[in-house]
Amino acid sequence: MAKKQPDTNIPQYEIGNLAQCLLPEIQKFFESTEGKKEFEEWKAQRAKET
Repeated sequence: MAKKQPDTNIPQYEIGNLAQCLLPEIQKFFESTEGKKEFEEWKAQRAKET
């Protein structure tokens, strides 16, 4: 089943271009010590909420 895309006026190619720019930076953050720490804190917070 295909995921429904939200109705926006942003063309798909622009979304793809933006994703290509952001993905490497997001990956670098989550591979960093700070990013790993924040992710673990986020997971702990989520575990407390459920």
